[in-house]
Amino acid sequence: MRLIYVLITLVALVSGCASPGEWSSDTPTIVSPKASKAARVDLEKQSVSKVYAPSDNLWIRIRDGFQMEPMNNPLEIEQVRWLSARPDYVNRSMARSSRYLFYIVQEVNARNMPTEIALLPFVESAFVTHAKSRAKAVGLWQFMPATGKDFRLTQNVFRDERRDVLQSTDAALDYLQRLYAQFGTWELALAAYNWGTGNVMKAQKRNIAAGLPTDYESLTMPKETRQYVPKLMAYRQIVLDPSAYGIVLPELENHPYFIAVDVSNDIDVALVIKLAEIPAEEFHNLNPSFNKPVILSNANQQILLPFAHAEIFQENLKNYSKPLASWTAIQIKKTESLDQAAKTLGVDPDTLRDINGIPRGMRIKAGSTVLIPKSSRVSGDVSPTLAENASLSLEKPAPPPPASKCAKPANNANGSKGTQQNKCAPVKQAKKIEKTNSKGNSSQNNAASQHKSASTDLAKSAKNSSPANPINKGVNVKQ
Repeated sequence: MRLIYVLITLVALVSGCASPGEWSSDTPTIVSPKASKAARVDLEKQSVSKVYAPSDNLWIRIRDGFQMEPMNNPLEIEQVRWLSARPDYVNRSMARSSRYLFYIVQEVNARNMPTEIALLPFVESAFVTHAKSRAKAVGLWQFMPATGKDFRLTQNVFRDERRDVLQSTDAALDYLQRLYAQFGTWELALAAYNWGTGNVMKAQKRNIAAGLPTDYESLTMPKETRQYVPKLMAYRQIVLDPSAYGIVLPELENHPYFIAVDVSNDIDVALVIKLAEIPAEEFHNLNPSFNKPVILSNANQQILLPFAHAEIFQENLKNYSKPLASWTAIQIKKTESLDQAAKTLGVDPDTLRDINGIPRGMRIKAGSTVLIPKSSRVSGDVSPTLAENASLSLEKPAPPPPASKCAKPANNANGSKGTQQNKCAPVKQAKKIEKTNSKGNSSQNNAASQHKSASTDLAKSAKNSSPANPINKGVNVKQ
């Protein structure tokens, strides 16, 4: 039996772990001028960990880390009023954030960034991990495809790390720190995050040329960017004093919600859900980057599981003796239709189409990677090269050549038809022969009728398989 090796690690630990030092009863007592401010712990009644996690409430920790100054301008006031008038929307967003905020706050604290930054996904995605804008930005932090590539977020057949909670958070904070170093204020860094570095630089150059200040509030920018920082500051105000706006924040404990599990063999998503004993929705909320029903070990993937269920998963996995993955991947050698590829691979065409999301009527281009059921012929784990570089390219089949047309016969001077009618004679003769043969062969007639019907159905299916309209920019997802 091939067992999967599981390494469970805390992805977020309580910060500020102190070195125990060297203690001795003979060490003389030195009174520090700061001793009166130091936390003191009664070991018989208290936990030392309380020194490093002074509150069980994560919201208090977030408030303590606020560094940005409120704007107190009409735009911020307008955004606060907008949110306070929609407590249900705010409460749903806050509830969704409970899975991710501890980890994000932990990472923000580790970088000495203001904890207002941890609230940015409220503005970007309302903490909807599958949020997608009309500009094709996705995930909690709404990474565009090109920006994701700049920060080495993998985007292939099997996964999109722009939606990965850990990878996208790390990339977003890297990006924001880079922007802060470039522009010098968090307001301008945030504007560049939303609008683009080049656009902010151009706006500053225009102001310099006009003898105007180059701070955030002085620049001319699109409405979305102008409201971007005020929206963040509005969430800051609500977290700071929720009762003033009729908002009840969900209880968030100051410890990790999830932990990461490393695996050494390919494993089906459905099996992870079963062995972890969690709802499928919970799994996908924590692991939104997986595009396919199998997780590849050679892609260096981590599975996030709720804290209490990781141990359940580990124990159930030890006692599981069946194959871990029912899917594998293979590279298409030559460009061909889906039906031809299915025949070559020995798989059901509908299965190949559905699992790979291939519209009807499309051809699969050579070099593409497709997912297929595991079989005795293909039973191993997906190779590292295929796992990291998998892509799927499709093309429409070439249109059929236009039907030849017979030239109309010209009339002679005497009104009789000329010899040009002979050009159509072979065609007419062939049709006559075909008609004669078909009289005694009804099965051929039926076959022709079925082919015509199938072609009609294929055309209708191809028409109906056009992609849906993309979601609008920003948090335009079902709340």
